[in-house]
Amino acid sequence: KFAFFPFFFLSFRPFHVEPTNIVSVNDDMQRVTDEASAMNKRIHYYSRLTSPADRALIAPDHVLPAPDEIYVYSPLGTAFKVDSCTDGYGKNSSLVTIFMIWNTMMGTSILSIPWGIKQAGFTSGIILILLMGILTLYCCYRVVKSRQMIPLTDTSNWEFPDVCKYYFGSFGQWSSLLFSMVSLVGAMVVYWVLMSNFLFNTGKFIYNFVHDINVTDIVPGTNGSNKVICPSAASDHPPQNRSVMFSSGNRTDFELFEEWWDKSQTVPFYLIAVLLPLLNLKSPSFFAKFNVLGTVSVVYLVFLVTVKAAHLGIHLEFNWFTENEFFVPEFRILFPQLTGVLTLAFFIHNCVITLLQNNRNQENNVRDLSIAYFLVGLTYLYVGVIIFASFPSPPLSKDCIEQNFLDNFPSDDIMSFVARIFLLFQMMTVYPLLGYLARVQLLKQFFGNAYPSLFHVLILNLAIVGAGVAMARFYPNIGGIIRYSGATCGLAFVFMYPSLIYMISLHRAGQLTWPALIIHIFIILLGLANLIAQFLL
Repeated sequence: KFAFFPFFFLSFRPFHVEPTNIVSVNDDMQRVTDEASAMNKRIHYYSRLTSPADRALIAPDHVLPAPDEIYVYSPLGTAFKVDSCTDGYGKNSSLVTIFMIWNTMMGTSILSIPWGIKQAGFTSGIILILLMGILTLYCCYRVVKSRQMIPLTDTSNWEFPDVCKYYFGSFGQWSSLLFSMVSLVGAMVVYWVLMSNFLFNTGKFIYNFVHDINVTDIVPGTNGSNKVICPSAASDHPPQNRSVMFSSGNRTDFELFEEWWDKSQTVPFYLIAVLLPLLNLKSPSFFAKFNVLGTVSVVYLVFLVTVKAAHLGIHLEFNWFTENEFFVPEFRILFPQLTGVLTLAFFIHNCVITLLQNNRNQENNVRDLSIAYFLVGLTYLYVGVIIFASFPSPPLSKDCIEQNFLDNFPSDDIMSFVARIFLLFQMMTVYPLLGYLARVQLLKQFFGNAYPSLFHVLILNLAIVGAGVAMARFYPNIGGIIRYSGATCGLAFVFMYPSLIYMISLHRAGQLTWPALIIHIFIILLGLANLIAQFLL
């Protein structure tokens, strides 16, 4: 569920380059020339002479190009022309803005929503998705309005971390960096676990198909063409990728394959050979072209869920507090596990200002943001409710719903195989972008350069990759990783900073009232309770 393209432009200002250095969006990515880079450095020289709040030492007019010759410099190394830009805002329509926010929020969390509903209970899960959507939308609204509440200061180029620095000084700057890194590294860890899962199942499907092997997984499941399995029920059996084989082929070869193609023992290490070299590239511009795969993957998942539900039917039984063999109660004490997942599922607070700055009609920002949140919540509700309701109980228990709902479909299921292929390729192209963002944020803060040397970059990437391999090896639970990282970064960016900034700004303006104080302190306490509950349940 993690956004990539909005972050590229967070701390880079417009500058002018010669027409020969301009790159069309549809052209192959090219490096900006030394002349263009020098122009960029001259503009940045003025911006670094003082803080952004001080207008005394801004770049003089004779250094800046004419308004119709302004171009946006990307850290990916390209320059894009800003066509007919007025008042510093872009020309995206409301429809495009709404879709961009929807596309940015939708991510890996969608795979864990059915599991989260199972942990909370069916009715409680639906209510929590609605309430968390409203709460995170309000906090996001407070982020959007935070710049406007700073008096006598030009905040048109500010992002939310700049607002945090204004109110909280260096603590706000470094704490926002810390929590931003938590969200990025958490995303990369989840990606590594999922890529290991998808690569394992894809390889298993291809091997069995090529060798004409009929495999029956040693897990309980339904019969028929639309088989659903319960991997968690096989905990007392041999390792989860072991299978019973019926084939005239060589049994020794099959057992050797399973020994070297293990979901947690070997596959996570195979990914290192492919992804570690990509992380060390100075510019991941090539992979930015594949962002559309995220939209395709989500649309296909919705299609898959709809088709599966049509074949499986609806299996529901309402029990408010009692649990039986096949169904879970409507309310469960484990509901904070869903709120942790939802905190990350609705997380866009650290880049929402950038997305809305490109909106043609700034007066529609709040409306467009609200519509985007409504669509995101509707997508989560649809996937979560349909998967939970159609899960075949009996013969399987609802407790069998996995943290990645695709794990409830066997590796030889064609539709699930296609979904895993889509998601695997998408994540392998997005992963280097996330690594680039982590490198820019961390190394630039400490060394003033996003690529100080290959050694520095390699050490950082080895630490990030090591965390992903360790989790895939010892704790391959994406629901757990998502809820921990979501509750952690959400405490700062979703609940605490927006509320504190709003209360401080009202207090300085002499407009703080007791109801506003109580409500926003309560929001902060909710975020804190959400984080603590992840470690208690």
